[in-house]
Order: sequence, then C-alpha cells, then structure tokens
Amino acid sequence: MSLAAAAAAAAADVQSRPARLPIPVPRMNQGPPRPPLVDREKTCPLLLRVFTKNGGHHTVEDFSVRGKEPKEEVQIYTWRDATLRELTELVKEVSPSARRRDARLSFAFVYPDRRGRNVIRNVGMTQANGSSRRGGDDARSLAELSFQTGDFLDVAIYP
Repeated sequence: MSLAAAAAAAAADVQSRPARLPIPVPRMNQGPPRPPLVDREKTCPLLLRVFTKNGGHHTVEDFSVRGKEPKEEVQIYTWRDATLRELTELVKEVSPSARRRDARLSFAFVYPDRRGRNVIRNVGMTQANGSSRRGGDDARSLAELSFQTGDFLDVAIYP
C-alpha cells in the first residue's frame, strides 16, 4: 500500500467515526436556576391572601370551608418575584406584633392537594428586624418556593 493510499484510508476512517461530544463539566456551588425577574411595569400583579396569627400557624381545619377562612386576613397585590423580605415588611405595616425587634415570621403556603384537601407547607422564616442568619430565607421569592396563583399564605408571628 502506498503512502498516499494509506493517508486516504486513514482520512476515510476518521470521517466515518462518530464525533466526540465535549464532556460536560459540573458547575460547582450553584443552586437551582433562579426564575426570571418580572417586569413589574408590564406584568399584572396577583392577589395574595395572607393570614396572620400570633404564636403559631393556623390549622388545616381553619381553611377547610371555603369562604370561612380565618378573620386575620390581609390582601396584598404582588408579583411572583416578591421575596419573603418584601412580604415581611408589608405584614409589619398591618400587624403591631410583627414590628417587635425580636419578632420572627414563619411563612407557609396553604393549598389543595390532588384529592382536594388543604395542606400546609412551611416555606421559610424571616426576622422582623431584617437581620438574617447565614442561609436565611429573606431573598427567596414566591416563584422559587413554587407558589401558584390561588395559594394562601399563612404567617405565624413569634414574639
């Protein structure tokens, strides 16, 4: 076999092989992808029904009859990118106990499960004075927490 024929055979062999794909490099220290920010000038806000209670969360039974939810309700128009810190500040405007320096606010979603029964799912905690421990939930948004329009927000205020 001549040198030219060997070179041609090698070139044909290389062309017939499947292309190698680059090996994906894992990205370190990255959490889940953040949802895109909402353009609050162009996006219509949603109605968030917020129920507050001092000393603990409401029970599932408090939400069992539609139209007879707890009386301590605040209706807030907001967007899916609203953070728990923003919601904390809004709750502080209407609830004197949430204004205390040492107050802690615990947030939970109330929503129907697949069978239609309400469930309560804790989603985060904030400090009323704005100091957040390492890994605090202040910057977490409703969208990151899997909020869906129509869910209620139950806020427990601890002194």
